[in-house]
Amino acid sequence: MPKFITIGYGDEAGYARTPASVRAAAHEQDAWLGAQGALMGIAGTPVQVRNPEATGVKTGEGAFMSAPLPVAGFAVIEAATIEEAIEKVSGVPCAVAHGVVEVWPLVQGDE
Repeated sequence: MPKFITIGYGDEAGYARTPASVRAAAHEQDAWLGAQGALMGIAGTPVQVRNPEATGVKTGEGAFMSAPLPVAGFAVIEAATIEEAIEKVSGVPCAVAHGVVEVWPLVQGDE
């Protein structure tokens, strides 16, 4: 079955202004995705890694990409189509609490 990488963006202010019942349902959706085998986690502090022309590894603190909202978490989910993947994440906390979830098809090998 195809896999999709999801990246959730959200902040505490958006979460706090979302009704408690909506947040509870969103956490139930997260739990359901986890029970279905999704690999999920909260975003920690990133480290940038560079090795230009294999001349030596250089690291830097912080995210390379910037967005109006901080990265809140990641998941790898399975779905038959991107539409199904969208449906699966449309009820998770970042999607319903004034954030956003990106859905990226995971292309592996010769796909």
